[in-house]
Amino acid sequence: MTRLTGRAQRVTIFIGETDLWHHKPVYTEIVHRARKAGLAGASVFRGIEGFGASSLIHTQRLLSLSEDLPVAVVIVDAENKIRAFLPELDELVEEGLVILDDCEVIRCVGREKTK
Repeated sequence: MTRLTGRAQRVTIFIGETDLWHHKPVYTEIVHRARKAGLAGASVFRGIEGFGASSLIHTQRLLSLSEDLPVAVVIVDAENKIRAFLPELDELVEEGLVILDDCEVIRCVGREKTK
């Protein structure tokens, strides 16, 4: 189990819900590759409304025609591990925004694995 405390880096990837990588959602591929790379964790958050570089508003409101809602994938780990993972994102993210910032991990405790 990965234990992480102190200084770390957070990479946040903003993409569209319908963005695909080989017929799978890009966010799913990012999470699976992050796990394979041994990163501390990754979470996907679905937005209810937003816009990006195209300035087109995406929303979940019933009367809207847009269904490509914004998605944010957040990964936190040590700087060297995050930087080593960035080439994966270069491959996967064709449209979107990738940001990197320093953070401090106060507490990171997972469940114990059951047999």
